[in-house]
Amino acid sequence: MDFRGQYFFLSNFYSSPVHYEGIGYPTAEHAYQAAKSLDDRQRARIAALATAKEAKQAGKAVTLRPDWDWVKLQVMETIVRDKFTRSPALARQLLATGQLTLVEDNWWGDTYWGVCKGVGQNHLGKILMRVRDELHPDPGADADDDPWSYLYSDIHDGD
Repeated sequence: MDFRGQYFFLSNFYSSPVHYEGIGYPTAEHAYQAAKSLDDRQRARIAALATAKEAKQAGKAVTLRPDWDWVKLQVMETIVRDKFTRSPALARQLLATGQLTLVEDNWWGDTYWGVCKGVGQNHLGKILMRVRDELHPDPGADADDDPWSYLYSDIHDGD
């Protein structure tokens, strides 16, 4: 699947506010690109950009933090988790994907975050599925003890 059309909400380019390390960003892409730098000025500049495409371009020009290769997966997971826990509507959409295998299928050759021509590690898809699993209600848990109950209570009211 590609993260366009009905699945565009899965894309980091989807307009949905996220917070990362005390700064608000208009998209997950903005936050991820800003996190490449430890310079607060560079982060603020990326946060202020109008589009995710501009943020991605700006991320190519930042002073890359020295630990980036070791932290980028955790950074992405933190940002994606924030995106879907901050918005109950997005959480419900993610839960509605059920047990679908989420694959960021792309044509631009990204085999780290996605899959291109059947080849790739699909790290973004794996992160999305982990977050989806975290959002699923535990059938044995008391609803009062479930921190995510507000996300899915209205989904199951009609059952």
